[in-house]
Amino acid sequence: MSCYEIEALRLGLLNVLGTDDDHAREHAEQELEGHLEGPIEALANAETLAAVERHLDAALVDLEAEIAATDADDPEYDYLRGRLVAVRDAERAVHRLTAQGGSVFEGLSEAHDVLHEAFPVEE
Repeated sequence: MSCYEIEALRLGLLNVLGTDDDHAREHAEQELEGHLEGPIEALANAETLAAVERHLDAALVDLEAEIAATDADDPEYDYLRGRLVAVRDAERAVHRLTAQGGSVFEGLSEAHDVLHEAFPVEE
């Protein structure tokens, strides 16, 4: 069993962060072999945090639908529910990453304004 959402998220974050980790990329691609379609494929190919968030949300909707269609007596049911918990946790981590990036951006804007207040530019 594999957690397609997590592996696709790892690939998307490798893209967004510009991380060159061939081992991680190869591992995730192997885990996703034959499953790159729909939101999973879009998530794996995401190039922005906004795209990661959007496609992860869509992948979660699909996972919830899969759980709803699975009988509680099915041996895979508990794994699917555990997968949902892990993916929701990853979703919160991505939201924190996005918020932190926004905070850095705002901090740079404030630093820029303070610099111009301290050293006005004559035009």
